[in-house]
Amino acid sequence: MSISTTLSDDAFDPIEMEVFSNRLLSITEEMGNTLIRSSFSSNIKERKDCSVALFDGQGRLIAQAAHVPVHLGSLSGGIDAVLRRYGVAGIRPGDAFLCNDSYLAGGTHAPDITVITPIFCEGDLRFFAANIGHHTDVGGAVPGSTSHHLKTVWEEGIRLPAMRIVRQGELDLDLLEMIAHNTREYDYRMHDIRAQIATNEKGARLMLELVDQAGLPVVLAAIDGILRYTERRLRNRIAQLPEGTVSFFERMDDDGLGGDPVKIQANVHARDGQLFVDFTGTGAQARGAFNLPASALHASVYFAVKAMLDPELMPNNGLFQPITITAPEGTITNPRFPAAVGARVTTAQRVAGTVIGALGQLLPQDKAMASCNDVMPSMLFSGPGPGGKGTFVYLETLGGGAGGRALGDGMDGIQVHVTNTSNLPAEALEIEYPLLVEEYALVGDTGGAGRHRGGMGIARQIRSLHDQMICTVRCDAALFGAAGLNGGGLGATSTLTENAGRPDEKRLPNKISGHALPTGRSVRLETPGGGGYGVPGERDMSAIRKDVRGGKVSRAAAERDYGVEKVAQALDKKEP
Repeated sequence: MSISTTLSDDAFDPIEMEVFSNRLLSITEEMGNTLIRSSFSSNIKERKDCSVALFDGQGRLIAQAAHVPVHLGSLSGGIDAVLRRYGVAGIRPGDAFLCNDSYLAGGTHAPDITVITPIFCEGDLRFFAANIGHHTDVGGAVPGSTSHHLKTVWEEGIRLPAMRIVRQGELDLDLLEMIAHNTREYDYRMHDIRAQIATNEKGARLMLELVDQAGLPVVLAAIDGILRYTERRLRNRIAQLPEGTVSFFERMDDDGLGGDPVKIQANVHARDGQLFVDFTGTGAQARGAFNLPASALHASVYFAVKAMLDPELMPNNGLFQPITITAPEGTITNPRFPAAVGARVTTAQRVAGTVIGALGQLLPQDKAMASCNDVMPSMLFSGPGPGGKGTFVYLETLGGGAGGRALGDGMDGIQVHVTNTSNLPAEALEIEYPLLVEEYALVGDTGGAGRHRGGMGIARQIRSLHDQMICTVRCDAALFGAAGLNGGGLGATSTLTENAGRPDEKRLPNKISGHALPTGRSVRLETPGGGGYGVPGERDMSAIRKDVRGGKVSRAAAERDYGVEKVAQALDKKEP
């Protein structure tokens, strides 16, 4: 690769920039592949609940792989924490640091452990390689270290400020073992944190190869140019928006400990190339664990702005400059210490959904989209480890329906917004844990009706094969379906059922923690659908026919939403 010129504010070479940007992204992608391949826990190696990024020596994000958007908060917060605690003078070649705490180290919740490695060039600190992995357990009051009903961060597991885990090339085994022994899966924590350290070392080697090839001055100039270009491009997008404040709100079912619904409200104002996002009007700090730390709030807003205004824009520090974010202290989007934050991603999804809903009011109609499921359904199972030794913890998160769009139906069974993990295949789950997957399918009649239908939710039904199994499930949207747009219908709400399809079937609350699930019992979670777009009467008859014949919509539901006569005509018509 050759980069022959520096990139000024007024003259960008698009070819050179594209080449260099992709070279940086290729480094992060290789880091991500290394972390996934070398990890031991299924949550990272199979579900890919991890992210990687590169920062410059000032702590500015320069490239992030396309993994989990909310992890951007923990990665950026971790870099800031290391620089704040140690300063450039206190960081040495061969060091590595780790952290997780939301209040001490810019984390978003305790299971997300961030590992940061400085990269020195010609004797100076120039870059950082960073990665984050969601560890299925980091101690605390409950298996999995997150539950909606916990009240303080002290109940959510070990709190790690920015700490040096490798000192000039030597691993601090005492610190690593202290962390691992404070979790329910000692071996996984030991191995996965080592894998995170090795992943950054791989990223550092690749970054130094780039410097050797292109030269440090050229690399630094190109990075500055890319960050300036990203900022200028987003400012131009914002400048095209009409001035004026628009608002959008959603409601969470409760704050984790029951009670009234919690309002999440985004107020968005564009002016002179700057976007102001304020959360005044949002509900009070949660008594349970749905509080959203600042780093997760920022990551959620950045994602939503990028997705709506310029999806192809590189996620880097230039993206952050045109966006000003404020939230009143003491609300669920700006909690006071020591409020619990373990279930923060449900609130993060709502934040992203409200910003998307607000921005949709400023954009042309062909950019509009109804609300998505805007939650992150999760199921966690725990019991004695193999041979009765230790404890296993298995976590999975599920998708739901995306909102219908001006240009088409919403996607079915998809993770939206700030989450982006894979499912664990049933075969791998059943081999590794005493669990049986009884059903994994899309749920009919869950997408909101409209000219373009909302996406369908997912059913996941799992049976216990161990008498000491316990189960924790968390899924919002049991009370409020995803909003439709321009006349579209609501998406279906979520449900949780024990022993579905059996005589002793029982509806459960959508949030349970430590629920006993002895051998033979099952839980079935049906996740929410997306809202519909446009008046249902405008839906094309061929789309209705495909929905009904494909099992996505029952005939009864189609007749209710589109009319008996129209459905009959659609089904009588032959395929072209």
